[in-house]
Amino acid sequence: MGLGGIGAVLFDMDGTLVDSDAAVERAWEQWAAEYGVDPAAALTIAHGSPADRTIRRLLPALDDTTVAAASARQLALQYDDLSDVVATPGAHDLLTALARLGLPWAVVTSADRRLAEARLGAAGIIAPVLVTVEDVRVGKPDPEGYRRAAARLGVPVPRCLVVEDAEVGLRAGRAAGAMTAALKGLDGDLRLDDLTQLTRHLDPSPTAR
Repeated sequence: MGLGGIGAVLFDMDGTLVDSDAAVERAWEQWAAEYGVDPAAALTIAHGSPADRTIRRLLPALDDTTVAAASARQLALQYDDLSDVVATPGAHDLLTALARLGLPWAVVTSADRRLAEARLGAAGIIAPVLVTVEDVRVGKPDPEGYRRAAARLGVPVPRCLVVEDAEVGLRAGRAAGAMTAALKGLDGDLRLDDLTQLTRHLDPSPTAR
C-alpha cells in the first residue's frame, strides 16, 4: 500500500495510541461481577465499542434509563484506574514523525472526554483534535466519528488513514471511506505489527528509524 497520498492520520485510542488494555479489562470484569454477566462474554465484545452498545448486547432486556446508568457505572470504574496506562510502543516516535512531515492527526475514541483526556494524559499525549463518544450520535462501527475528525482537520476522508486495533473500529474507518491500518493481526489496507512500522512507512528517512 502506498502512503504518499495520505493527508491525515486518525487514531483509535485504547490499544492503538494508549496501552490501557489491562485497565479496560479490570473495569469490565468488575462491572460484569456487579451486573451478573459472564466476564469473558463482556471482554469478547467490549473492546473498541461504546459502553452502551456493549451493554445492550449483553443485557438486551434493559430499558434506556438502566442502560445509561450501567454505562455510567462502567466508565466510573475506569476514570481513576491509570496506574499502568502508558503510550503504546512507537507512539511518541510516530507522533514526532507526523509533526516533522506536517501531517495532521486526531484521536477518535469510544471513551467519553473525561476518560480520553485522563488516559491520553497518563500516556503523555496531547491530541490536537479529539472526537469522543459524546461528540457523535452513534459510536463505532458507525463512521460518524471518523468523518467528524476528518472534517475538523479539513482533510477529505479518502485521504485519511485510520489506525485501529479493533475490528469494530476498522469497520467504522472503512464505512467512512478512509484507508485503514490494522494492528493485532487484523486485516486492513495496511497490516501493522506496531506503530514503529507505520513510522517507517510514512517516513522512510534514516532519522525516522
